[in-house]
Amino acid sequence: MEIRFMSIGSGSCGNCYYLGVGDYGILIDAGIPSKTIRNALKKEGIAFESICAVFVTHDHADHIKSLGVISAKANIPVYATREVHKGITQNYCTTKLIEPMYVRYVEKEETVTFRDFSITPFEVPHDGSDNVGYFIEVGEKRFCIATDLGEITETVASYVEKANYLVIESNYEEQMLAMGRYPEFLKVRVSGPRGHLSNQVTARYLAANFNEHLKNIWLCHLSEENNHPELAYKAVAMEMGRYGIIPGKDVELTVLKRTTPSRLFVL
Repeated sequence: MEIRFMSIGSGSCGNCYYLGVGDYGILIDAGIPSKTIRNALKKEGIAFESICAVFVTHDHADHIKSLGVISAKANIPVYATREVHKGITQNYCTTKLIEPMYVRYVEKEETVTFRDFSITPFEVPHDGSDNVGYFIEVGEKRFCIATDLGEITETVASYVEKANYLVIESNYEEQMLAMGRYPEFLKVRVSGPRGHLSNQVTARYLAANFNEHLKNIWLCHLSEENNHPELAYKAVAMEMGRYGIIPGKDVELTVLKRTTPSRLFVL
């Protein structure tokens, strides 16, 4: 069975990813306006009404702003941990609360079966109320999204290393953050174990732990202030090259843009 994937937004100004099979799909996060999501899907011939659920990684504003609106418009459930759902109700950026009838709970490392999807949330270290990545299986295809995390723990690695298709954070260039305009407390937060992954950390991990069953890597959640797509791509490609791994030949490597939807990938 084919999986269709598209990034609709990936960055601190808003995150949303689409995964589809057959005639329906799901969203991972909804931190951008519902109209933007609708228009991006429409350009790819995907009806907004075909969205059947939203799965949420954590309760920071750039991941949750439109959840209540989208859930109400599409009459669909929103899946998240209990702590994340609680955080959503308390976040001042939430434009509309999720109706109780659409609230669904997930538990870390407990698989949810949703039609053709088998979806397993797993712990990631970040500073939201609670934080998960998602490991998603469709038939024999294995898709993993690990965004907004300060380090790659053993738990994270156990899911990432099983994936055929991987969305992983490459948030900042270390030198740009160190020399940039952020106040010191924010630099410490971003680079800390509950912050974000740098280009260099992501590059070293991917190169050292590359598996031949990995077909696509998408670098996500790039900082506008402390990164550039070219730097993220170069860091990973060069480190992989040291191990004899060639992007474009051994694996497809793509940098997701912050505010511009990606093309629709058919996997």
